[in-house]
Amino acid sequence: MEMTDLNALLGPLGEIARAAGQAILEVYERDDLGVETKDDKSPITEADLAAHKIIETRLQALTPDIPVFSEESGGIAYADRKDWPRFWLVDPLDGTKEFIKRNGEFTVNIALVEGDTPVLGVVHVPVTAVTYMGGKGVGAFKEHNGERQAIECRARTTPVVMVASRSHGGEAVEKLEAFIREEIGEVERASMGSSLKLCLVAEGSADIYPRLAPTSEWDTAAAHAVVAAAGGVVVNTDFAPLQYNKEDILNPFFLVLGQSIEQWRFIAPALNG
Repeated sequence: MEMTDLNALLGPLGEIARAAGQAILEVYERDDLGVETKDDKSPITEADLAAHKIIETRLQALTPDIPVFSEESGGIAYADRKDWPRFWLVDPLDGTKEFIKRNGEFTVNIALVEGDTPVLGVVHVPVTAVTYMGGKGVGAFKEHNGERQAIECRARTTPVVMVASRSHGGEAVEKLEAFIREEIGEVERASMGSSLKLCLVAEGSADIYPRLAPTSEWDTAAAHAVVAAAGGVVVNTDFAPLQYNKEDILNPFFLVLGQSIEQWRFIAPALNG
């Protein structure tokens, strides 16, 4: 797949994500969200399934030769997917718990992964109708009301803006925040749900997002592609790139950095100490 193909896919991908977002909103606006519990005890709603069906059907029509691996497509055995040269990695509704709380902080995530790296991604926010998108050699963008503007990670300033999960990894993040404050000065915290945290770094609203709690590959791949296209990096706590299509689809703990790795190596003792 050539770079130009990535560029050509960006528009259709945004349309697919927005169609899924519309289906999610139709459920969101009802009194009954149709909440059930999956085998792993996590919640699933009718919105997850409606979005999954739209995305899977439209991606298969758009790129018949590229397989789709969605959170809701059931487990695809590693033996079946390990040799895929590229595939779509999808979370039809990232932030189901945020959806159930009705706080608006949930997204539609669609990524194209080549080998072990996301090269194209769209993150759509149904409630605000904002879409983040980006890809390798394509650039990163934020779309709203049909207007597309380029976005990029910012140079680190003081105070450092750290975005953090509302509900995960609190103690480790507190330790890291204290360490950064001691080393380079004031830190401001911003909280946000789902993959929006990565997008805040991509658009230059935050400097660092440490995720020191569990996530899965489909939670991060789309926003990872946007961050990379915006000039940032997504790395594990040893500062190696986050990799995809692993046998175990759980991510290691990771960092989203708006600047080069070298600017952040000083935090290593707070991560692995």
